[in-house]
Amino acid sequence: MIKINMGCGWRNFGPEWTHIDGGNYDHLDSHSITHLNYEDNSVDLIYASHVLEYFDREEVSKVLKEWHRVLKPEGILRLSVPDFDAMVRLYLNKNTPLEEFLGPLYGKMKMGSKNIYHKTTYDFKSLHSKLKSIGFKEPKRYNWRDYPIHVKNDDHSQAYKPNMDKKNGTLISLNVEVKK
Repeated sequence: MIKINMGCGWRNFGPEWTHIDGGNYDHLDSHSITHLNYEDNSVDLIYASHVLEYFDREEVSKVLKEWHRVLKPEGILRLSVPDFDAMVRLYLNKNTPLEEFLGPLYGKMKMGSKNIYHKTTYDFKSLHSKLKSIGFKEPKRYNWRDYPIHVKNDDHSQAYKPNMDKKNGTLISLNVEVKK
């Protein structure tokens, strides 16, 4: 079974996973998340937590087409991106200050010698539409708690406001799973 942790950063899911990221970490198997060294229909699962938003709406189509290319029929793409709808609801209804959302919305991160930033954001409707336009089927939300690898490896798919309040807080990560 081929499982890819796409845009993994420092998170190492273990030897049964392939780790791909543009950073400089010892556990990486590859650095390109846009040109994958896999044959068509060869990958079982791609997990990409908070990486898609670093591509603008035009670029993301090319990225998703590449991921779709390598996934097996019925292969799974599990995505997490900042949830614009959840942040707007907190901002408007709970008076959460704008400053609380600057990281999830703009996402400044060091990558090599330069800084990279989020280029877009999604709500479920817009992400659903984008995924369907590429040819993915059955977009649905997933609960990170249903997957032991995600429970064990706390990442942005578990982003809450107030920060880290997973019991009483509001999830501000849009977690979506699709099939090829």
